[in-house]
Amino acid sequence: MNSNKTNEICDEAMIFGLLLIISNKMNTLLEREFKEFDVTTKQWFLSETINSLFASPPTLKEVANAMGSSHQNVKQVAMKLQQKGLLLIEKDKKDARVTRLRMTEQSYDFWKQTDPKGAIFRERLFKEMDTKDISRTRHSLEKMLSNLAEIENAVIDENT
Repeated sequence: MNSNKTNEICDEAMIFGLLLIISNKMNTLLEREFKEFDVTTKQWFLSETINSLFASPPTLKEVANAMGSSHQNVKQVAMKLQQKGLLLIEKDKKDARVTRLRMTEQSYDFWKQTDPKGAIFRERLFKEMDTKDISRTRHSLEKMLSNLAEIENAVIDENT
């Protein structure tokens, strides 16, 4: 980047652009890391979301909300994982209208193989950042996510 030109950009615009660049670069690099396992970044993220955020099999809608993605996109990714034997898509026993996502035993073994790659990637990503930097960044990103939820709700309210 041309530092003379970037110095003229206001912080908010620069952060916005950097987040998009970081997202693209992370996706590209993670795709490369997981290629040997024949999984995509989205497939890994879906599994990681289920494993990290839910104590019992979540609904498709709950996972979509947690990932900030659409129901349709999550279902597409889930179907690919099901074809690989890494996830079960099943109807809820109490309400057939609800679809639940359940990790398989095979998936737990499989994802253990990818854990070292993910850990090394995160370690390299946060290199030379102290705990204070990381804590501030987390707080800022959580606030931005909250603001995005407000924007999303306002758009929904306008359309109803």
